[in-house]
Amino acid sequence: MSTTKIIKTALISVYSKEGLAPLIHELAANEVSFLSTGGTQQFIEQLGYTVTPVEAVTGYPSILGGRVKTLHPKVFGGILNRSEVDSDREEMEQHDIPQIDLVIVDLYPFEDTVASGASEAEIIEKIDIGGISLIRAGAKNFADTVIVSNMSQYSVLLELLKNQLGATELEQRKNFALEAFRVTSHYDTAIANYFSGAADRLQVAFDHKMPLRYGENPHQQGSFYGNFDALFTKLNGKELSYNNLLDVDAAVNLIEEFKADKPTFAILKHNNACGIATAATIYDAYVTALACDPTSAFGGVLIANTAIDEATAQEINKLFCEVVIAPAYAGEAVAILSEKKNRIVLVQKPEELAQVQYRTALNGLLVQDRNNKTDQASDLQVVTNVSPTQEQIDDLLFASKICKNTKSNTIVLAKNGVLLASGTGQTSRVDALKQAIEKAQTFGFSLQDAVMASDAFFPFPDCVEIANQAGITAVIQPGGSIKDQLSIDYCNSQNMTMVFTGTRHFKH
Repeated sequence: MSTTKIIKTALISVYSKEGLAPLIHELAANEVSFLSTGGTQQFIEQLGYTVTPVEAVTGYPSILGGRVKTLHPKVFGGILNRSEVDSDREEMEQHDIPQIDLVIVDLYPFEDTVASGASEAEIIEKIDIGGISLIRAGAKNFADTVIVSNMSQYSVLLELLKNQLGATELEQRKNFALEAFRVTSHYDTAIANYFSGAADRLQVAFDHKMPLRYGENPHQQGSFYGNFDALFTKLNGKELSYNNLLDVDAAVNLIEEFKADKPTFAILKHNNACGIATAATIYDAYVTALACDPTSAFGGVLIANTAIDEATAQEINKLFCEVVIAPAYAGEAVAILSEKKNRIVLVQKPEELAQVQYRTALNGLLVQDRNNKTDQASDLQVVTNVSPTQEQIDDLLFASKICKNTKSNTIVLAKNGVLLASGTGQTSRVDALKQAIEKAQTFGFSLQDAVMASDAFFPFPDCVEIANQAGITAVIQPGGSIKDQLSIDYCNSQNMTMVFTGTRHFKH
């Protein structure tokens, strides 16, 4: 028996009508008959086409406030019948069941409704019953039925209609079914997670698979699951790699701390900032950030909290860098940055970042809330005799934002809204401080009157002693050690100022 099937009748029932019109026009051009319900029926009729209402087939109206519309044997029989089974064909004729060759359905926006803060009653009403049943039925019977379960597939079906005149092959229908089961799995997972709350079972579903050239190293396979296009518009460059994405993630999390600040530019390498500065213009911020560590900036990821202009783009173009990210680009900035064909240029969209973080560990997952705490002036507790000046407070908070987004153990040294150096990922806080001091000296930065930020408390006064000897005069740390007083006493003896935040910012 031929596996080629011709679409003659389509059941269409969608919540969102976006992008549907071209598909309706092409189906009509292929002389496909329409079955539909409610708003979708009206939409198709407004386009000028005849529609058979589902209730005319079932003999029942839409009931229970729209909760029951398509749940009927004449609908599901039309989708689930097997053309090669004689008894199915006989029953179809006996019960006057119409053949349905194509099902186009989307689901009520359950996740969006939850995210909106809607009431439980509103959320429950967005649990789709008929739609998900239609999708599963169409997917199960892919041997005979085409199931289109989300608007991202409209263009695929449109191409088939144009090129194959309404005919589909088995493998094509099977691909539609695969996507359909992905849709239903994701949807059911979202509902289960809503009901589970703090239950012992975790279900996770990510779609939008993006293949990567390889994983962290060439001998490892890699993929990204997530809607990258919801966060970025890619304007230029090669495909992103696994390591690119890790650096982009670190970059957007860091710049998030500065989104409401003056022009700020950051340069990252291996998930840590090697240069970051706040200035009057984005040009000055970039030039200053690059001067922090021009060696590490080579091959890095660059990100700005405001539009990149032509002058800044010209300066960036002198540097070999993998990725440039900004909320916008002015003038010919994109054309300038695109002169290097492999350089990835991204526009960051104002979308919220994920609020739950996952990481594989052993034979399972570690899960935590995103660290949304950014230290503010109101959090600062002055614990020394000397209080910080306003300039020092600004620098302490600047350094704290960087520290929060740097691998532990970390120490960050800053002055006048510029990162002077940081010690990253060290096994002791003293080693992190020594690394930062040495790096600052290597690039000729004076640490006189600089500030120091630590991601965790000082168990001993050794770090403040070393910092003082280097010229640092102000310190920000979470506090909480049973030996805090030793560090406080040392600062008082040297007229240093120190503030506690009460919040640790480990980042492993």
